[in-house]
Amino acid sequence: MNYPNGIKKPQNIDISTKPVDYKNRGMTLEGEINQSNEYYIEIGKAFIYKKPTPIKIVNVDFPSKNKAVIKEAYFSTPSTTDYNGLYKGKYIDFEAKETKSKTAFALTNIHPHQIKHLENIDNNGGIAFIIVRFTTLNETYLITAERFLNYINNNDKKSVPLEYFKTDAYLIKDGYRPRIDYLKVVDILIGGKI
Repeated sequence: MNYPNGIKKPQNIDISTKPVDYKNRGMTLEGEINQSNEYYIEIGKAFIYKKPTPIKIVNVDFPSKNKAVIKEAYFSTPSTTDYNGLYKGKYIDFEAKETKSKTAFALTNIHPHQIKHLENIDNNGGIAFIIVRFTTLNETYLITAERFLNYINNNDKKSVPLEYFKTDAYLIKDGYRPRIDYLKVVDILIGGKI
């Protein structure tokens, strides 16, 4: 078919050189929590932030006056957990993890120093927990540090089964704004209203 000025309508031609990659199409758990925290800050509900990973810069190259390129750096200390902040006058500290497993959360996904850190926060009156997403099931749970520690201290297993999350953790339903409304669970934990 020709257009009025004599130009032919182009055929649909695929000009892409690489195949379409469908992995990581959705946002990661961490990205969704970051978005949720931005929303909480925006409305003045809570002030919870992602902690930066502590690194020590060893070698820097300065190709020009106002540009620096880090050539060598190391993790200076093991990081504790991913997030901390304040909500309703309470200190909150938590880790966020994802697993592709449909049956369990492997304990190798969380470091012993992170578990110890969550235990210390819990023992000192803070609100400490882990948010775990079972990605293939699209299920996200909040488990308190106390319940998580109870399981690992009383079981000789290398993972926490999904069934334990279903009975001893809180399922967080996906939302729009915020995407991961974990503060609904925190309200339950501190005895507040939902």
